[in-house]
Amino acid sequence: MTDLAKPATSTLEERRERARTWFKSLRDTITAKFEALEDQADPALYAGEAGRFELKPWSRGEGGADLGGGEMGMMRGRLFEKVGVHISTVFGEFSPEFAGRVRGAENDPRFFATGISLIAHHRNPHVPAVHMNTRFITTTVSWFGGGMDLNPTQDYQRDKSFVDSQDFHAAAKAACDAHGADYYERYTKWCDEYFWLKHRAEPRGTGGIFYDHLDTGDFEADFAFTQDVGKAFADIYPELVARRMGESWTEADRREQLIRRGRYAEFNLLYDRGTKFGLETGGNIESILSSMPPEAIWP
Repeated sequence: MTDLAKPATSTLEERRERARTWFKSLRDTITAKFEALEDQADPALYAGEAGRFELKPWSRGEGGADLGGGEMGMMRGRLFEKVGVHISTVFGEFSPEFAGRVRGAENDPRFFATGISLIAHHRNPHVPAVHMNTRFITTTVSWFGGGMDLNPTQDYQRDKSFVDSQDFHAAAKAACDAHGADYYERYTKWCDEYFWLKHRAEPRGTGGIFYDHLDTGDFEADFAFTQDVGKAFADIYPELVARRMGESWTEADRREQLIRRGRYAEFNLLYDRGTKFGLETGGNIESILSSMPPEAIWP
């Protein structure tokens, strides 16, 4: 995974292509690391063969119209019970009712969006679930957005003082600090506020960072930050998985995990912007809803 070349100047089309290419590169890096973890999983804890990602292309547009599409990457393995790493590049026009809610689309509904989205649910309750996405969107203006947040399913892990969350936040902070002295403070606060289940008055997980509408006027700086967020995730999360994947678990641990997965599903269906954006723009339903856990309970 390498940085893309930085031309002295670039057109909007070139910027879109560079972002699209980066997100695909990041996808390839992450899926390779996840498959390596599948190979390393102890057969005594994880029966069966190691999983592999299945890549499934999809397109949008009716009557032969080309409105973009993407590639859904799914793996159901022995360690990763269900993980999706998806890339997409879509364009067209927002519906009139949706355009009024999107920055820069109020008077011109045309848009372009490219990005990567990821959600991982594990068989082992001690391995925290995780979510990450980064994206580049253009309407009459353009911006980057995304973030990474950790979602432990065991009560003893559901505090920011727990070592896994500390290390996850440290990686996010390092990515932020390289680009803005106030980025981490702003974006971790935004993450805590965004991933809040209002109806239960509780956080979804232990946070991370979340940012949107990042347009400082310096495309190269904003793009470099978004790349560093992706790199930070690709480095730290496989480390956390490797740290916990050798731990055994009980039926009580599994039940606690399934309850927490229910909370995750509630957030995605009630509040998640990415889910709403995907549905409003005619995205691939299977890909959009792949974030749902493979099993959950509401006791």
